[in-house]
Amino acid sequence: MHRVALLLLLAGCGGGGPVDGNGVDGAGTSLECVPFARANSGIVLYGDAADWWDQAVGQYPRGPTPAPGAVLVFARTGRLPHGHVSVVSHVLGAREITVDHANWAHGRIGRDEEVWDVSDANDWSAVRVWWSPSAKLGTSTYPVHGFVGPR
Repeated sequence: MHRVALLLLLAGCGGGGPVDGNGVDGAGTSLECVPFARANSGIVLYGDAADWWDQAVGQYPRGPTPAPGAVLVFARTGRLPHGHVSVVSHVLGAREITVDHANWAHGRIGRDEEVWDVSDANDWSAVRVWWSPSAKLGTSTYPVHGFVGPR
């Protein structure tokens, strides 16, 4: 059981423990999307990133429309077994936003990185995300639940 808890703490988008506003714990060793999003959005939810969508019911508004300060919640996939969360920094257009997030590129904090809605229905259910190691928009498409908050 302790191994499972340790793995969740070390997972890039697992629940994690307390961290500063940059997503780094007191020892400077943790960099996870969940505590980063919590610290940078004011949305107080816990657990895996993908679980934020269901946890927000009755606590925070949820929907398909981006707004600065809202958290974009990525669904679980084979590549994102815990999901992912990013904080919307700017809305650039109907299908383009920028986000701040931790550990999208392993061990890095991304600021004002582009996210594009590539869903067939123009409803932010599928996105492509800036990939900083290549300095361009990534080629993979990721399913998302939508946006949580802000209040």
